[in-house]
Amino acid sequence: MNKSRIDILKKQKSTNRPLILDGANGSLLKQITKIEENILWSSIINITNPGKVIALHKEYIDSGADIITTNTFRNNPTAYKQSNINYSNEEFVKRSVQLATDARSEKEIIIAGSNAPAEDCYQVERTITKYDLEYNHKKHIELLWENGVEVIWNETQSHWDEIEIISKFCSSNSIPFVMNFFFTSEFNLLSGEPLTEAINIVEDYSPLGIGFNCIKPELFISYSEKNVLPKSWGLYLNCGAGSVEDKNISCGIEPKDYVELIKPFLNSNPLFVGTCCGSDPNHTKAIKDYFNEVYRD
Repeated sequence: MNKSRIDILKKQKSTNRPLILDGANGSLLKQITKIEENILWSSIINITNPGKVIALHKEYIDSGADIITTNTFRNNPTAYKQSNINYSNEEFVKRSVQLATDARSEKEIIIAGSNAPAEDCYQVERTITKYDLEYNHKKHIELLWENGVEVIWNETQSHWDEIEIISKFCSSNSIPFVMNFFFTSEFNLLSGEPLTEAINIVEDYSPLGIGFNCIKPELFISYSEKNVLPKSWGLYLNCGAGSVEDKNISCGIEPKDYVELIKPFLNSNPLFVGTCCGSDPNHTKAIKDYFNEVYRD
């Protein structure tokens, strides 16, 4: 267990600029390793080819990332239960977090424990019970935290029941967390609730920040033009060509173009800025290079 966790808010204050989040892990690892579709998705690579995962983490760090996310988007109890992996869920999560820890080495890089929706992130209808849903998040968060991550990075969350379970559990156990929302073109969660209402309620649980991820840039721009962004917030937008639900993801936004997209949002003082599906370390480097120009002592 990490006994000297990095405080993400103090880290951001000391850098005097938004923290840089890494980019795509799963979609990029899938391209690199040519894995077949699997219930565990790219997290299976943590076991079958851990060197690739460590190398990708290091590449993001070398490109300028202040925060790297564990490759644990799909090794939660719900997915694990449906798999045939020969490791316990506890060992699976432990090994996955260790890859990020090994990549970080002695550098002051924040390790964010990726906690995804219990089922597919674009799935509207629930297929598991309320008990299993609650167990999934509580157990996964507990395992990530026990193995030393600095913050629970809840990604692509868009069902209110899950969001509430996560927020209550993290808050009641004093576990720092960021809630990253996915939303529809009507600015609603997939479960139907207005995004603005969900944000207001989550903020009562004192997250470190509210984020928006896997949203196409044009949708996020539209949302931001009509709504006030949270006080502590961040974004990592979808850079893929085609639909966000495409199985095979390729880059649709070049690094320099992504930087141009996020420039206007820097005036709103985000806590973090990164990229999502379809990106790679070149996007991270482009953000870092731009920050080096505009955030000078």
